[in-house]
Amino acid sequence: MTDAAGGPDDDRTWCISDVDIFRDLSEREMDAIAAAAPMKGYLAGEVLYSPHQPSETIFILKRGRVRVFRVSADGRALTTAIISPGTIFGEMVLLGQRMYDNFAEALDEVTVCVMSRADVRRLLLSDSRVAARITEILGRRLADIEQRLSDSIFKSVPQRIAATLITLAAEVRPRPLAPRRPQIALTHQQIAALAGTSRETTTKVLHDFADRGLLRLARGRITVLDAPRLRDESG
Repeated sequence: MTDAAGGPDDDRTWCISDVDIFRDLSEREMDAIAAAAPMKGYLAGEVLYSPHQPSETIFILKRGRVRVFRVSADGRALTTAIISPGTIFGEMVLLGQRMYDNFAEALDEVTVCVMSRADVRRLLLSDSRVAARITEILGRRLADIEQRLSDSIFKSVPQRIAATLITLAAEVRPRPLAPRRPQIALTHQQIAALAGTSRETTTKVLHDFADRGLLRLARGRITVLDAPRLRDESG
């Protein structure tokens, strides 16, 4: 773990600026939240949260991606979510946000703001605008988990992989003046963990999609070429 400093991080409100739950807050309100939410940096592969070291902490993800996963009894890592910038996660009973036996791991270089239980109550839940947006985020996350469970029961492996790619592609921010061809920066192993299957099966399905012109594969990166057809494959 490292201190997030230098460049844009010198502006202490940088970490919470452009985060959706804080839209339309005044400069004074933003300053108060920033003062209570120090920035921390993590390198790819570092663990932000572990059930072995539980604490009531909320992370606001500003930069990078975080994988939330649990480890099964036979030692397999089962990914339950990929957290994108601009959202919250962590252990906070106050918000109905529980990590249970989950770990949180940085997929890239990550910058987060960290807030304690007392500051969440004082600064976030006391503001009806922010509280409503937090509730909305947690509701969407619960719906995503329910959808993933439903897919694991009723969809074939290729359908689950296609659905996973469509979900990930929808979260990619378009680049200015670039064609709308989302690039997903995940390995085949990470896609497999999200789709609930093996890396070998995932690689086979991805190559089949690529041969049919739905995707373009590169090392650690998947470019979606035909989103409508890929959506059809998701069932």
